[in-house]
Amino acid sequence: MNLKEYFNKEFISRLADEFFFVHKPFNKKAFVNEIISGDWTNLELKERMRLITNKMHDFLPFDYVKQIQLLKQVAPKFSGIQGFVFPDFVQVYGLADFKTSIKALEFLTEFSTSEFAVRPFIEKYPNESIQQLMDWSKSENHHVRRLSSEGSRPKLPWAPPLREFIKNPKPVLPILENLKNDESLYVRKSVANHLNDISKNHPELVLEIAKKWYGKSKNTDWIVKQALRTLLKKGNKEALAIFGTSNADKIKVDDLKLSNNKLKIGEGFTFTFELQNTDKTNLTLRLEYIIHFMKSNGTTSPKIFKISETVLPAQTKKQLVRKHQFANLTTRKHYAGKHQLAIVVNGDVKQLLDFELV
Repeated sequence: MNLKEYFNKEFISRLADEFFFVHKPFNKKAFVNEIISGDWTNLELKERMRLITNKMHDFLPFDYVKQIQLLKQVAPKFSGIQGFVFPDFVQVYGLADFKTSIKALEFLTEFSTSEFAVRPFIEKYPNESIQQLMDWSKSENHHVRRLSSEGSRPKLPWAPPLREFIKNPKPVLPILENLKNDESLYVRKSVANHLNDISKNHPELVLEIAKKWYGKSKNTDWIVKQALRTLLKKGNKEALAIFGTSNADKIKVDDLKLSNNKLKIGEGFTFTFELQNTDKTNLTLRLEYIIHFMKSNGTTSPKIFKISETVLPAQTKKQLVRKHQFANLTTRKHYAGKHQLAIVVNGDVKQLLDFELV
């Protein structure tokens, strides 16, 4: 289902019913009609959400504090994407009232998420927001704790970047420190994603944190592994060394073969190769392959795919077999031309082989 269909007529009718339940003068029929008339079917997800937000404001003719009181009564009836409209209302109409709005976002995040709506408040009230985020990071509610990290991510998907935190992420580090051993995986995922965001502009800072956290607990170990995923894909030697996978000098990759080196778009191939550990000690390996895809402009672009992480015993060999499909996806379109396959061990390219899509 297209995500925008979460905001359908059935949802809008339910929303109208709930507002009528808490406020009898609410005009249900007019509310629904004003939303779904006109160009509604052509509106995308965010456009539909914002239209609903604006109409909630129009049909609740009170001051902002009273509107929030009514929203708090209705919001628990909805969850997930459909619940986005309530924090969005706070974002659009509450930016001038930090105290009321920030309490509303704390309440609303439990039923959907306030991670997008809190960001304009962070930008307008940086000092007050940092203190609030710190307080949230100590909340008993894991939804609120997650909000303290997710809402302050410098590069949150679907949201405008927080440019001040991209330039200087240090103000949020105490928040992540509070959450590093959180019992909730939901929260720890946010911490890992937050650090991964930071690593794209401040790799040294995240590596410093990773070295301090790794080995402290299973929770911090999990966060560090996820937080360093971008640096690991780039073959960053410091990141690889944290997990004991930095040295590939004693590893040989031989006999790289393709089942078909000339194939049509939509087809796939199998590739095989042999790993050999020539060292006298067991070695921990991070195995990946890179495909250099042809682009529409005639240049190539690399994409890294993980094979596995494994320990190869001293002076042993191992055969590996993998498959790759070249079907067009919504996230990738293939183009005919020369491509290249590379086998990567602990960040080092060990073997290359050309093939062609026709």
